Amino acid sequence: MSSSVITDARARELRRDFPILAEQVHGEQLVYLDFGATAQRSTAVLDAERDFLQHRNAAVHRGAHELAALSTSDFEDARDTIAHFIGADADEIAWQAGATDALNTVTLGIAAASRGRGGDESAPLRLGPGDEIVITEAEHHANLVPWQELALATGATLKWVPANERGTWTIDDARAVVTEATKVIAFAHVSNVTGMIAPVEQLVELAASVGAITVLDACQSVPHRPVDFHALGVDFAAFSSHKMTGPNGLGVLYGRRERLAQLPPARTGGSMIEIVTMESTTFMDPPTRFEAGTQAVPQVIGLAAACRYLEGVGMAAVAEHEESLGALMVERLSAIDGVTVIGDDASVPRSGLAAFIVDGVHSHDVSQFLDARGIAVRGGHHCAQPLHRRLGVTASTRASSYFTTTNDDIDALIAALGDVRAYFGADR
Repeated sequence: MSSSVITDARARELRRDFPILAEQVHGEQLVYLDFGATAQRSTAVLDAERDFLQHRNAAVHRGAHELAALSTSDFEDARDTIAHFIGADADEIAWQAGATDALNTVTLGIAAASRGRGGDESAPLRLGPGDEIVITEAEHHANLVPWQELALATGATLKWVPANERGTWTIDDARAVVTEATKVIAFAHVSNVTGMIAPVEQLVELAASVGAITVLDACQSVPHRPVDFHALGVDFAAFSSHKMTGPNGLGVLYGRRERLAQLPPARTGGSMIEIVTMESTTFMDPPTRFEAGTQAVPQVIGLAAACRYLEGVGMAAVAEHEESLGALMVERLSAIDGVTVIGDDASVPRSGLAAFIVDGVHSHDVSQFLDARGIAVRGGHHCAQPLHRRLGVTASTRASSYFTTTNDDIDALIAALGDVRAYFGADR
């Protein structure tokens, strides 16, 4: 594979690596535009998991036999691969059950630190009454609800950067909310509704100016664009395997080495301990102390294969292709009578997705209408109820692309949408 620009011909070539994309739905060729919810697995990922399970499957870090040694070696090699992919060191990433789980590990750890767990080392993470947590009104629930719970647990105040009438926000909006009392700023790198790309560097600088830590929801960025956490300078970050062509049930928590050392473990049990007596336990250093219990080894092997595959495609090329598709979708959707796109217009760079509202037709009906033509999109609030409420709607329809998406896919979406309002009688 090369890392050249992704043309339609190149996208069709890459699509052959994903068997499911050749499927038919309702007798129609599948047009999969729901990558924002989950990506499909390539044969490279499927083969890596199968090879591991057939030849080296064993629990890691605990067996004294050959299979356990091979499994552990593969497991830690995968950690190196994934760390390299995101611009981190291997001891700065911990396996979690998903990105939501990873974000909960951070908030539960801060809650524990605020109760005094972790001793003096965890003191920089403690929150209490008078402290502020800042998020944005555009957050996915996974990066909203855990912070609500943390505020309740610690007495800190939860504040948010308000979204404008388009569902986006600016660094000046954030500056108006952050104060000297702000201790945490948590935000999505890329919005799963508007495709907005957050000004990460400026937010990190703003956080540093008041001594706050930064937590990045990278679920919609790591799969779709080059990301270097060291270069971005965030303290913590989280992303999911299944959104980047890897297996389900696996997420990654990134933490700067010194921040992970400050964070008390939120979940305890086997494998993450040093010494256990009937009265107390001491814990391993990060990242092991965040990996209690039996690990999802085949999934980790599969995610490493996904990273190698994406590196072969070229993440810069993936980002360029998707931004082009995002702009194309906005331009063409906006030209359809009765369709309103959420977010900025096509002149503002966005990731390769577009959520939109069809006047007079509920998003679930839109989704089912498109599904009958073989087009898979997302309908609903996309786990972003506050943002939809801000926009005065309960739901929207979202089309999201990846590097296998072609202009023909967008043509199919636009052609089908042109018939939706007439089918439901909304144009009368």
